[in-house]
Amino acid sequence: MIASIIFTLILIAAIVLFVRSIRIIAKNIKLGKKADISDQKQKRWKTMFLVAIGQSKIVRKPISGVLHILVYVGFILVNIEMLEIIIDGITGNHRVLSFMGGFYTFLVSTFEFFAIAVIIACITFLVRRNILKIGRFHNAEMTAWPKLDANIILFSEILLMTAFLSMNAADGILQSRGVEHYASVGNFPFSSLLQPLFAGLSDGGLVFVERFGWWFHIIGVLAFLNYVPHSKHFHILLAFPNVYYSKLKPKTYLNNMASVTKEVQIAMELAEDDGAEAPDSFGAKDVTSLSWKNLMDAYSCTECGRCTAVCPANLTGKKLSPRKIIMDTRDRLEEIGKHKAKNGTDTMDDKSLLRNYISEEELWACTTCNACATECPVNIDQPEIILEMRRYLFMEESAAPSVLNQMCTNIENNGAPWQYSAADRLNWANELYMSE
Repeated sequence: MIASIIFTLILIAAIVLFVRSIRIIAKNIKLGKKADISDQKQKRWKTMFLVAIGQSKIVRKPISGVLHILVYVGFILVNIEMLEIIIDGITGNHRVLSFMGGFYTFLVSTFEFFAIAVIIACITFLVRRNILKIGRFHNAEMTAWPKLDANIILFSEILLMTAFLSMNAADGILQSRGVEHYASVGNFPFSSLLQPLFAGLSDGGLVFVERFGWWFHIIGVLAFLNYVPHSKHFHILLAFPNVYYSKLKPKTYLNNMASVTKEVQIAMELAEDDGAEAPDSFGAKDVTSLSWKNLMDAYSCTECGRCTAVCPANLTGKKLSPRKIIMDTRDRLEEIGKHKAKNGTDTMDDKSLLRNYISEEELWACTTCNACATECPVNIDQPEIILEMRRYLFMEESAAPSVLNQMCTNIENNGAPWQYSAADRLNWANELYMSE
């Protein structure tokens, strides 16, 4: 009874802390501007099933893709066991679902298979990151914390799966010895391979191993649950809504400000001036001027580096890294969220996403080819954030590169990006007419 009370209190505390973290993140995302993303619901569901659930983009890199799917499926299936553990913990029973007989044995055996698969995949990922040192995991933005964060999760998953298998191995021996409280449900194929390690232990020693594995697994999963919102692994949960709300228009489609479009139409006498007020600002200097979807993108980033690995600007030595853009957006959003929580929702600090986190050089290096958005496994739209910040530089500060300013001047004066008057625009064809 005491153990059940302790377990229940730990479970409640873990859920409360997790909900609190989710509410903080949701509050931060809502700092972004409104955006209506409610169209084509059927297509959105299809995209979510293909990309987020079906992992269609992950398998573009077969080795890491297959390993990721094993971890993804394995972690979900193994933690179905959590349902039984929670019931057992609250009620004080042991293997409360064992009444299912052979089907129960089949289920747990399947869980064990994927537990082994998760261990193998995580070890492989650790080798790729820390020994083989795959390039995309070691860009400049991958400082000590992002590297440590990934390793913490991989080690944690190995330990959780090992605890699960050790628990089942000790449980199997206790069943064979007929120890009270350990009802016979049969051996499981993978944990039985570990039984020789524990065969020499006394009944009390085996109970300790089984209980330690049980408690370590459940406490570990609850700790993992509360660590995830503070980690890049929050994509485990946020990938699904983020993909659902992803851009369905062609990747190269650029969002236009309605007010600017209206001004152009008025200038071309295609529309009448209705006296509507101009927006307070154009583009985005800070995260609060981005849309809520942009901010959800920031929290959904897996930091896998696939976007940076295909970025032509980055590959040619430019300072731009699409992954850094997203990581900086998330870090700045966290900073603002904490500031507002401490000083009031109407306050702002003296920093901004532009220049304090992301430089002009990074923004203008982007070719808007959308390779990063195409490659992203959770459909993050990196170019949209870059273009919004460019829009601010151009329309609010007139801080565009000189060649771009010259082009705009030519368009304004000559109606074309070239430095020729409209009357001279066809001079290039004079020789063609003369030859005829």
